[in-house]
Amino acid sequence: MAENLANVLHEQLSEGFPDTHRNNSDEGADRRRVVEGVDQELNGQPPSARPSQRLESEEDEDEELTLKYGAKHVIMLFVPVTLCMVVVVATIKSVSFYTQKDGQLIYTPFPEDTETVGQRALNSILNAAIMISVIIVMTLLLVVLYKYRCYKVIHGWLIISSLLLLFFFSFIYLGEVFKTYNVGMDYITLALIIWNFGVVGMICIHWKGPLHLQQAYLIMISALMALVFIKYLPEWTAWLILAVISVYDLVAVLCPKGPLRMLVETAQERNEPIFPALIYSSTMVWLVNMADTDAESRKKPALNSTTPESQAAPSQSTQGPDDGGFTTDWELRQQETLGHMESSEETRRQVQEMPSARPPAIQSDDSEERGVKLGLGDFIFYSVLVGKASATASGDWNTTLACFVAILIGLCLTLLLLAIFKKALPALPISITFGLVFYFATDNLVRPFMDQLALHQFYI
Repeated sequence: MAENLANVLHEQLSEGFPDTHRNNSDEGADRRRVVEGVDQELNGQPPSARPSQRLESEEDEDEELTLKYGAKHVIMLFVPVTLCMVVVVATIKSVSFYTQKDGQLIYTPFPEDTETVGQRALNSILNAAIMISVIIVMTLLLVVLYKYRCYKVIHGWLIISSLLLLFFFSFIYLGEVFKTYNVGMDYITLALIIWNFGVVGMICIHWKGPLHLQQAYLIMISALMALVFIKYLPEWTAWLILAVISVYDLVAVLCPKGPLRMLVETAQERNEPIFPALIYSSTMVWLVNMADTDAESRKKPALNSTTPESQAAPSQSTQGPDDGGFTTDWELRQQETLGHMESSEETRRQVQEMPSARPPAIQSDDSEERGVKLGLGDFIFYSVLVGKASATASGDWNTTLACFVAILIGLCLTLLLLAIFKKALPALPISITFGLVFYFATDNLVRPFMDQLALHQFYI
Protein backbone atom coordinates (compact mmCIF):
# COMPACT_ATOMS: atom_id res chain seq x y z
CA MET A 1 0.00 0.00 0.00
CA ALA A 2 2.86 2.38 0.78
CA GLU A 3 4.39 1.67 -2.64
CA ASN A 4 1.10 2.38 -4.43
CA LEU A 5 0.68 5.60 -2.48
CA ALA A 6 4.22 6.72 -3.36
CA ASN A 7 3.77 5.86 -7.07
CA VAL A 8 0.45 7.72 -7.36
CA LEU A 9 1.76 10.81 -5.61
CA HIS A 10 4.88 10.77 -7.78
CA GLU A 11 2.79 10.58 -10.98
CA GLN A 12 0.58 13.48 -9.87
CA LEU A 13 3.55 15.65 -8.98
CA SER A 14 5.35 14.85 -12.23
CA GLU A 15 2.24 15.88 -14.20
CA GLY A 16 2.05 19.20 -12.33
CA PHE A 17 5.80 19.93 -12.76
CA PRO A 18 6.94 18.66 -16.19
CA ASP A 19 10.44 20.10 -15.80
CA THR A 20 11.16 17.86 -12.85
CA HIS A 21 10.22 14.70 -14.78
CA ARG A 22 13.83 13.53 -15.14
CA ASN A 23 15.24 10.18 -14.08
CA ASN A 24 11.79 8.98 -13.04
CA SER A 25 12.93 5.45 -12.36
CA ASP A 26 15.70 6.62 -10.01
CA GLU A 27 13.42 9.03 -8.19
CA GLY A 28 10.69 6.41 -7.90
CA ALA A 29 13.17 3.92 -6.46
CA ASP A 30 14.45 6.50 -4.01
CA ARG A 31 10.95 7.29 -2.88
CA ARG A 32 10.10 3.63 -2.46
CA ARG A 33 13.22 3.18 -0.35
CA VAL A 34 12.24 6.20 1.74
CA VAL A 35 8.71 4.92 2.31
CA GLU A 36 9.83 1.39 3.06
CA GLY A 37 12.48 2.60 5.45
CA VAL A 38 10.12 4.80 7.42
CA ASP A 39 9.26 2.13 9.93
CA GLN A 40 12.91 1.20 10.35
CA GLU A 41 13.96 4.83 10.90
CA LEU A 42 11.20 5.45 13.42
CA ASN A 43 11.84 2.21 15.32
CA GLY A 44 12.51 3.04 18.93
CA GLN A 45 12.13 6.79 18.27
CA PRO A 46 8.98 8.68 19.31
CA PRO A 47 7.19 10.73 16.60
CA SER A 48 7.94 13.94 18.46
CA ALA A 49 11.71 13.44 18.15
CA ARG A 50 11.93 14.80 14.61
CA PRO A 51 9.98 18.02 15.34
CA SER A 52 12.19 18.58 18.36
CA GLN A 53 15.30 18.12 16.21
CA ARG A 54 13.81 20.56 13.73
CA LEU A 55 13.24 23.13 16.48
CA GLU A 56 16.79 22.71 17.75
CA SER A 57 18.20 23.27 14.26
CA GLU A 58 16.06 26.40 13.86
CA GLU A 59 17.31 27.73 17.21
CA ASP A 60 20.91 27.07 16.15
CA GLU A 61 20.31 28.93 12.90
CA ASP A 62 18.80 31.88 14.81
CA GLU A 63 21.85 32.03 17.09
CA GLU A 64 24.20 31.95 14.10
CA LEU A 65 22.26 34.72 12.37
CA THR A 66 22.26 36.80 15.55
CA LEU A 67 26.03 36.49 15.84
CA LYS A 68 26.49 37.14 12.14
CA TYR A 69 24.37 40.27 11.95
CA GLY A 70 25.01 41.63 15.46
CA ALA A 71 28.26 43.45 14.69
CA LYS A 72 26.93 44.53 11.31
CA HIS A 73 23.89 46.13 12.94
CA VAL A 74 26.07 47.92 15.47
CA ILE A 75 28.23 49.41 12.72
CA MET A 76 25.16 50.32 10.66
CA LEU A 77 23.86 52.48 13.51
CA PHE A 78 27.15 53.72 14.97
CA VAL A 79 28.17 55.39 11.73
CA PRO A 80 25.05 57.58 11.19
CA VAL A 81 24.68 58.43 14.90
CA THR A 82 28.36 59.41 15.05
CA LEU A 83 28.07 61.53 11.90
CA CYS A 84 25.02 63.36 13.24
CA MET A 85 26.69 64.12 16.58
CA VAL A 86 29.94 65.18 14.86
CA VAL A 87 28.06 67.65 12.64
CA VAL A 88 26.32 69.14 15.68
CA VAL A 89 29.46 69.39 17.83
CA ALA A 90 31.51 70.85 14.97
CA THR A 91 28.83 73.48 14.37
CA ILE A 92 28.61 74.34 18.07
CA LYS A 93 32.38 74.71 18.35
CA SER A 94 32.75 76.84 15.21
CA VAL A 95 29.49 78.79 14.70
CA SER A 96 28.69 81.08 17.63
CA PHE A 97 25.12 81.67 16.39
CA TYR A 98 23.86 78.41 17.93
CA THR A 99 25.30 79.19 21.37
CA GLN A 100 23.87 82.73 21.61
CA LYS A 101 20.65 83.12 23.58
CA ASP A 102 18.33 85.10 21.32
CA GLY A 103 15.02 83.84 22.66
CA GLN A 104 13.05 80.70 23.44
CA LEU A 105 10.57 78.44 21.72
CA ILE A 106 6.85 79.06 22.13
CA TYR A 107 6.68 75.65 23.84
CA THR A 108 9.02 76.90 26.60
CA PRO A 109 7.55 80.28 27.59
CA PHE A 110 9.04 80.54 31.08
CA PRO A 111 12.52 82.16 31.26
CA GLU A 112 15.34 80.73 33.37
CA ASP A 113 17.21 83.96 34.10
CA THR A 114 15.53 84.30 37.49
CA GLU A 115 16.82 85.64 40.81
CA THR A 116 16.45 82.41 42.78
CA VAL A 117 17.35 78.82 42.06
CA GLY A 118 13.91 77.61 43.16
CA GLN A 119 12.15 79.84 40.64
CA ARG A 120 14.50 78.66 37.89
CA ALA A 121 13.84 75.03 38.78
CA LEU A 122 10.07 75.64 38.76
CA ASN A 123 10.22 77.37 35.36
CA SER A 124 12.29 74.55 33.91
CA ILE A 125 9.78 71.97 35.18
CA LEU A 126 6.89 73.90 33.63
CA ASN A 127 8.74 74.25 30.33
CA ALA A 128 9.55 70.54 30.25
CA ALA A 129 5.93 69.63 31.07
CA ILE A 130 4.62 71.79 28.21
CA MET A 131 7.18 70.39 25.76
CA ILE A 132 6.47 66.77 26.66
CA SER A 133 2.71 67.40 26.44
CA VAL A 134 3.12 68.76 22.92
CA ILE A 135 5.19 65.70 21.94
CA ILE A 136 2.58 63.31 23.37
CA VAL A 137 -0.32 65.09 21.61
CA MET A 138 1.53 65.09 18.26
CA THR A 139 2.39 61.39 18.63
CA LEU A 140 -1.21 60.46 19.43
CA LEU A 141 -2.43 62.50 16.48
CA LEU A 142 -0.01 60.68 14.18
CA VAL A 143 -1.14 57.26 15.49
CA VAL A 144 -4.83 58.13 15.00
CA LEU A 145 -4.23 59.37 11.46
CA TYR A 146 -2.26 56.25 10.60
CA LYS A 147 -4.84 53.93 12.16
CA TYR A 148 -7.64 55.41 10.07
CA ARG A 149 -5.46 55.40 6.93
CA CYS A 150 -5.23 59.17 6.53
CA TYR A 151 -2.04 58.75 4.54
CA LYS A 152 -2.46 61.95 2.55
CA VAL A 153 -2.75 64.04 5.72
CA ILE A 154 0.39 62.42 7.16
CA HIS A 155 2.25 62.91 3.88
CA GLY A 156 1.25 66.58 3.82
CA TRP A 157 2.34 67.04 7.43
CA LEU A 158 5.72 65.42 6.81
CA ILE A 159 6.26 67.27 3.54
CA ILE A 160 5.67 70.65 5.20
CA SER A 161 8.12 69.74 7.98
CA SER A 162 10.71 68.61 5.45
CA LEU A 163 10.25 71.80 3.43
CA LEU A 164 10.95 73.93 6.51
CA LEU A 165 14.04 71.92 7.43
CA LEU A 166 15.51 71.58 3.96
CA PHE A 167 14.86 75.13 2.78
CA PHE A 168 14.39 77.58 5.67
CA PHE A 169 16.62 76.04 8.35
CA SER A 170 19.26 75.11 5.76
CA PHE A 171 19.26 78.73 4.54
CA ILE A 172 19.85 79.98 8.09
CA TYR A 173 22.55 77.36 8.73
CA LEU A 174 24.42 78.05 5.51
CA GLY A 175 24.24 81.80 6.04
CA GLU A 176 25.72 81.55 9.54
CA VAL A 177 28.49 79.23 8.33
CA PHE A 178 29.39 81.72 5.58
CA LYS A 179 29.43 84.56 8.11
CA THR A 180 31.66 82.60 10.48
CA TYR A 181 34.24 81.75 7.83
CA ASN A 182 33.86 85.12 6.05
CA VAL A 183 32.78 83.64 2.73
CA GLY A 184 31.15 86.09 0.33
CA MET A 185 28.24 84.88 -1.81
CA ASP A 186 25.44 86.61 -3.70
CA TYR A 187 21.83 85.75 -2.99
CA ILE A 188 21.21 84.29 -6.47
CA THR A 189 23.94 81.66 -6.04
CA LEU A 190 22.78 80.94 -2.49
CA ALA A 191 19.19 80.55 -3.69
CA LEU A 192 20.31 78.07 -6.38
CA ILE A 193 22.27 76.04 -3.82
CA ILE A 194 19.37 75.92 -1.38
CA TRP A 195 16.90 75.11 -4.18
CA ASN A 196 18.95 72.17 -5.47
CA PHE A 197 19.67 70.91 -1.96
CA GLY A 198 16.03 71.07 -0.93
CA VAL A 199 14.49 69.60 -4.08
CA VAL A 200 16.89 66.65 -4.18
CA GLY A 201 16.24 66.06 -0.49
CA MET A 202 12.46 66.05 -0.95
CA ILE A 203 12.77 63.56 -3.82
CA CYS A 204 15.09 61.23 -1.90
CA ILE A 205 13.10 61.30 1.34
CA HIS A 206 9.53 61.23 0.06
CA TRP A 207 9.94 59.42 -3.26
CA LYS A 208 12.94 57.55 -4.68
CA GLY A 209 16.66 58.08 -4.56
CA PRO A 210 20.01 56.41 -3.81
CA LEU A 211 20.11 54.81 -0.38
CA HIS A 212 23.22 56.62 0.84
CA LEU A 213 21.87 59.98 -0.35
CA GLN A 214 18.60 59.39 1.48
CA GLN A 215 20.49 58.48 4.65
CA ALA A 216 22.67 61.58 4.34
CA TYR A 217 19.61 63.83 4.08
CA LEU A 218 17.98 62.19 7.11
CA ILE A 219 21.16 62.72 9.14
CA MET A 220 21.33 66.34 8.00
CA ILE A 221 17.75 67.23 8.91
CA SER A 222 18.22 65.53 12.30
CA ALA A 223 21.32 67.66 12.92
CA LEU A 224 19.47 70.84 11.88
CA MET A 225 16.59 70.06 14.23
CA ALA A 226 19.01 69.31 17.07
CA LEU A 227 20.79 72.65 16.51
CA VAL A 228 17.45 74.49 16.76
CA PHE A 229 16.71 72.78 20.09
CA ILE A 230 20.21 73.52 21.40
CA LYS A 231 19.88 77.22 20.55
CA TYR A 232 16.36 77.87 21.81
CA LEU A 233 16.00 75.46 24.77
CA PRO A 234 17.19 76.84 28.14
CA GLU A 235 19.89 74.81 29.86
CA TRP A 236 17.97 73.31 32.78
CA THR A 237 14.90 72.78 30.61
CA ALA A 238 16.98 70.86 28.06
CA TRP A 239 18.39 68.47 30.68
CA LEU A 240 14.97 67.90 32.19
CA ILE A 241 13.39 67.29 28.79
CA LEU A 242 16.06 64.71 27.97
CA ALA A 243 15.37 62.88 31.24
CA VAL A 244 11.59 62.93 30.82
CA ILE A 245 11.62 62.04 27.10
CA SER A 246 13.62 58.89 27.83
CA VAL A 247 10.99 57.78 30.36
CA TYR A 248 8.20 58.61 27.91
CA ASP A 249 9.96 56.63 25.18
CA LEU A 250 10.12 53.64 27.52
CA VAL A 251 6.39 53.85 28.24
CA ALA A 252 5.35 54.60 24.64
CA VAL A 253 7.18 51.60 23.18
CA LEU A 254 6.81 48.90 25.85
CA CYS A 255 3.32 49.52 27.27
CA PRO A 256 0.56 47.49 25.55
CA LYS A 257 -1.36 50.68 24.72
CA GLY A 258 1.70 52.86 24.13
CA PRO A 259 1.33 55.08 21.04
CA LEU A 260 4.61 54.07 19.43
CA ARG A 261 3.94 50.38 20.04
CA MET A 262 0.48 50.73 18.51
CA LEU A 263 2.03 52.47 15.49
CA VAL A 264 4.59 49.69 14.97
CA GLU A 265 2.02 46.90 15.45
CA THR A 266 -0.42 48.53 13.04
CA ALA A 267 2.32 48.83 10.42
CA GLN A 268 3.26 45.17 10.92
CA GLU A 269 -0.36 44.02 10.63
CA ARG A 270 -0.75 45.91 7.34
CA ASN A 271 2.69 44.77 6.16
CA GLU A 272 3.62 48.40 5.46
CA PRO A 273 6.86 50.24 6.25
CA ILE A 274 6.70 53.27 8.50
CA PHE A 275 7.19 56.57 6.72
CA PRO A 276 10.86 57.12 5.78
CA ALA A 277 10.70 60.76 6.88
CA LEU A 278 10.37 59.46 10.46
CA ILE A 279 12.73 56.46 10.38
CA TYR A 280 16.39 56.04 9.48
CA SER A 281 16.71 52.71 7.71
CA SER A 282 19.81 50.85 6.57
CA THR A 283 17.80 49.43 3.65
CA MET A 284 15.77 51.13 0.95
CA VAL A 285 12.26 52.20 1.94
CA TRP A 286 9.98 53.55 -0.77
CA LEU A 287 6.38 54.51 -0.10
CA VAL A 288 5.11 55.22 -3.59
CA ASN A 289 1.30 55.07 -3.92
CA MET A 290 0.73 53.94 -0.32
CA ALA A 291 -2.47 56.00 -0.26
CA ASP A 292 -3.82 53.94 -3.18
CA THR A 293 -3.59 50.59 -1.37
CA ASP A 294 -6.87 51.12 0.45
CA ALA A 295 -8.67 51.98 -2.75
CA GLU A 296 -7.22 48.93 -4.51
CA SER A 297 -8.29 46.65 -1.67
CA ARG A 298 -11.81 48.01 -1.95
CA LYS A 299 -11.85 47.37 -5.72
CA LYS A 300 -10.92 43.69 -5.42
CA PRO A 301 -14.17 42.54 -3.76
CA ALA A 302 -16.10 44.62 -6.25
CA LEU A 303 -14.47 42.75 -9.14
CA ASN A 304 -15.22 39.39 -7.54
CA SER A 305 -18.82 40.37 -6.89
CA THR A 306 -19.54 40.65 -10.65
CA THR A 307 -20.02 36.85 -10.85
CA PRO A 308 -23.50 35.99 -12.24
CA GLU A 309 -26.06 34.88 -9.69
CA SER A 310 -26.76 31.70 -11.62
CA GLN A 311 -23.14 30.61 -11.11
CA ALA A 312 -22.80 31.80 -7.55
CA ALA A 313 -25.99 30.23 -6.20
CA PRO A 314 -25.17 26.55 -6.88
CA SER A 315 -21.69 26.82 -5.37
CA GLN A 316 -23.11 28.35 -2.20
CA SER A 317 -25.82 25.72 -1.89
CA THR A 318 -23.50 22.75 -2.45
CA GLN A 319 -20.66 23.88 -0.21
CA GLY A 320 -22.67 24.74 2.86
CA PRO A 321 -20.40 25.62 5.79
CA ASP A 322 -16.74 26.46 5.27
CA ASP A 323 -14.86 23.17 4.85
CA GLY A 324 -11.49 24.55 3.78
CA GLY A 325 -11.89 23.24 0.19
CA PHE A 326 -12.20 19.54 1.19
CA THR A 327 -15.70 19.08 -0.26
CA THR A 328 -17.50 15.80 -0.92
CA ASP A 329 -16.67 16.10 -4.65
CA TRP A 330 -12.99 16.36 -3.76
CA GLU A 331 -13.20 13.28 -1.52
CA LEU A 332 -14.92 11.27 -4.28
CA ARG A 333 -12.26 12.22 -6.82
CA GLN A 334 -9.50 11.26 -4.39
CA GLN A 335 -11.12 7.88 -3.72
CA GLU A 336 -11.42 7.22 -7.46
CA THR A 337 -7.76 8.13 -7.98
CA LEU A 338 -6.11 6.59 -4.91
CA GLY A 339 -8.66 4.05 -3.83
CA HIS A 340 -10.30 3.86 -0.43
CA MET A 341 -7.83 4.86 2.27
CA GLU A 342 -8.20 5.36 5.98
CA SER A 343 -6.16 8.07 7.63
CA SER A 344 -3.94 6.66 10.35
CA GLU A 345 -0.85 7.79 12.15
CA GLU A 346 1.33 5.47 10.06
CA THR A 347 0.04 6.70 6.69
CA ARG A 348 0.32 10.32 7.76
CA ARG A 349 3.89 9.74 8.94
CA GLN A 350 4.79 8.06 5.65
CA VAL A 351 3.48 10.96 3.59
CA GLN A 352 5.24 13.52 5.78
CA GLU A 353 8.57 11.67 5.46
CA MET A 354 8.42 11.66 1.65
CA PRO A 355 10.63 14.37 0.07
CA SER A 356 8.78 17.35 -1.30
CA ALA A 357 8.88 18.03 -5.05
CA ARG A 358 8.06 21.70 -4.69
CA PRO A 359 10.57 24.11 -6.20
CA PRO A 360 12.68 25.94 -3.60
CA ALA A 361 11.34 29.30 -2.52
CA ILE A 362 13.19 32.33 -3.78
CA GLN A 363 15.09 33.81 -0.88
CA SER A 364 15.09 37.56 -0.58
CA ASP A 365 18.24 39.53 -0.05
CA ASP A 366 19.49 39.42 3.52
CA SER A 367 20.33 43.09 3.48
CA GLU A 368 16.74 43.91 2.57
CA GLU A 369 15.23 41.69 5.27
CA ARG A 370 17.68 42.39 8.08
CA GLY A 371 17.99 46.13 7.89
CA VAL A 372 18.08 48.10 11.12
CA LYS A 373 15.84 51.08 11.75
CA LEU A 374 16.18 53.97 14.21
CA GLY A 375 13.76 56.83 14.70
CA LEU A 376 14.93 60.30 13.75
CA GLY A 377 13.85 61.49 17.19
CA ASP A 378 16.61 59.32 18.67
CA PHE A 379 19.17 61.01 16.41
CA ILE A 380 17.88 64.42 17.45
CA PHE A 381 17.96 63.85 21.21
CA TYR A 382 21.36 62.12 21.09
CA SER A 383 22.73 65.17 19.30
CA VAL A 384 20.97 67.57 21.68
CA LEU A 385 22.67 65.89 24.65
CA VAL A 386 26.14 65.99 23.08
CA GLY A 387 25.61 69.51 21.72
CA LYS A 388 24.40 70.87 25.05
CA ALA A 389 27.38 69.24 26.77
CA SER A 390 29.68 70.89 24.24
CA ALA A 391 27.99 74.29 24.58
CA THR A 392 27.47 74.50 28.35
CA ALA A 393 30.35 72.55 29.89
CA SER A 394 32.78 75.47 29.66
CA GLY A 395 33.91 74.17 26.29
CA ASP A 396 35.48 71.12 27.92
CA TRP A 397 36.25 68.33 25.48
CA ASN A 398 36.42 65.70 28.22
CA THR A 399 32.72 66.15 28.99
CA THR A 400 31.77 66.13 25.31
CA LEU A 401 33.72 62.95 24.61
CA ALA A 402 32.34 61.29 27.75
CA CYS A 403 28.77 61.96 26.60
CA PHE A 404 29.61 60.74 23.11
CA VAL A 405 31.05 57.45 24.40
CA ALA A 406 28.14 57.01 26.84
CA ILE A 407 25.57 57.32 24.05
CA LEU A 408 27.37 54.76 21.89
CA ILE A 409 27.64 52.34 24.83
CA GLY A 410 23.92 52.73 25.51
CA LEU A 411 23.12 52.16 21.85
CA CYS A 412 25.24 49.00 21.85
CA LEU A 413 23.41 47.67 24.91
CA THR A 414 20.08 48.49 23.29
CA LEU A 415 21.04 46.48 20.20
CA LEU A 416 22.10 43.61 22.45
CA LEU A 417 18.68 43.63 24.11
CA LEU A 418 17.09 43.83 20.67
CA ALA A 419 18.91 40.64 19.64
CA ILE A 420 17.75 38.92 22.83
CA PHE A 421 14.08 39.94 22.89
CA LYS A 422 13.61 40.25 19.09
CA LYS A 423 11.01 43.02 19.26
CA ALA A 424 10.88 46.81 18.97
CA LEU A 425 12.68 48.48 21.89
CA PRO A 426 13.10 52.15 22.87
CA ALA A 427 16.52 53.51 21.91
CA LEU A 428 16.55 56.54 24.22
CA PRO A 429 16.41 55.31 27.85
CA ILE A 430 19.77 53.54 28.18
CA SER A 431 21.76 55.99 26.04
CA ILE A 432 20.23 59.13 27.57
CA THR A 433 20.65 57.78 31.11
CA PHE A 434 24.30 56.98 30.49
CA GLY A 435 24.80 60.34 28.80
CA LEU A 436 23.28 62.34 31.66
CA VAL A 437 25.24 60.39 34.29
CA PHE A 438 28.50 60.81 32.38
CA TYR A 439 27.80 64.52 31.77
CA PHE A 440 27.18 65.50 35.38
CA ALA A 441 29.90 63.17 36.72
CA THR A 442 32.49 64.46 34.26
CA ASP A 443 31.49 68.12 34.53
CA ASN A 444 31.35 68.18 38.35
CA LEU A 445 34.02 65.62 39.31
CA VAL A 446 36.45 64.85 36.51
CA ARG A 447 36.82 68.36 35.06
CA PRO A 448 37.64 70.08 38.41
CA PHE A 449 40.07 67.25 39.19
CA MET A 450 41.81 67.66 35.83
CA ASP A 451 41.93 71.45 36.29
CA GLN A 452 43.62 71.06 39.67
CA LEU A 453 46.14 68.62 38.21
CA ALA A 454 46.95 71.08 35.44
CA LEU A 455 47.16 73.99 37.93
CA HIS A 456 49.66 72.19 40.17
CA GLN A 457 51.42 70.61 37.16
CA PHE A 458 50.83 67.02 38.19
CA TYR A 459 50.89 64.48 35.38
CA ILE A 460 49.38 61.04 35.59
